[in-house]
Amino acid sequence: MDELDPVIHASARLKITATLATLEVGDQIAFPRLQELLGMTAGNLSTHLRKLEDAGYVDVVKSHQGRSPVTYLALSRTGRRAFEDYREALRGLLGESS
Repeated sequence: MDELDPVIHASARLKITATLATLEVGDQIAFPRLQELLGMTAGNLSTHLRKLEDAGYVDVVKSHQGRSPVTYLALSRTGRRAFEDYREALRGLLGESS
């Protein structure tokens, strides 16, 4: 039986990963927009994003828009693969085929 990836499996990180997976490859989302979509506090979102980034699953790009700092987020190639593997493992646990 396939194991569920513990980095993704935590509820908040699963929501983050699933949301980022809806973006087209190469697209990014601004931190405040992701925060708004998920209804998470900035601190909580940052903590979970750091774990995903440390695992190589999320790309974080810090930039400036005028004088204001802005952070853009996207699933990395590794993150997309890990999310696909997670979904396959979950299907296996549920006894479903792809």
